[in-house]
Amino acid sequence: MQSKALYAPWRMDYIRSLARGEAPSRCFLCDAAAAESDVDRGQRLVLWRSEFMVVMMNAFPYTNGHLLVSPAAHKADLEEFTLEESLDLTIQTTEAIRLLKRAVSAQGFNVGINISRCAGAGVPGHLHQHVVPRWAGDMNFMHVVGEVSVVPEAISRLYTTLLNIRAELTRREVPNPTGE
Repeated sequence: MQSKALYAPWRMDYIRSLARGEAPSRCFLCDAAAAESDVDRGQRLVLWRSEFMVVMMNAFPYTNGHLLVSPAAHKADLEEFTLEESLDLTIQTTEAIRLLKRAVSAQGFNVGINISRCAGAGVPGHLHQHVVPRWAGDMNFMHVVGEVSVVPEAISRLYTTLLNIRAELTRREVPNPTGE
């Protein structure tokens, strides 16, 4: 039985750029973690920041709602994480999933980390976890087959939606001492 293959030849340009040592001069994840103003956070698509992590939208998503959970510190490997950072990565990933279930009615998720260039890490010096929402019958093959992503909503509109729902979810978690 002969196996069938799907080819993604456009990836060779990216792979060759790595061999030539072409890399951005700044780390976009560090810049996102350092963003202080609402305007700067909005430009970097930062949804929230915890003590150790930053949660942001992927500017080049595989699908609508593709989020990144990244340590605020520039760390390349899980082995570099403190116990608190490891726990916060899990907590913030769980919060991202909770948000996406509500905001985009995701039915499932791909959650994963690419560690090192050879494993597909686009930013090998700064680890980050992908949270990719999925739906029954979605078109995840389009990126490989057609060199195109299917993103049915403008990033700016979804960013606003995610911020609003996150604020609503956070308000619900804060206990009201007056019982109102």
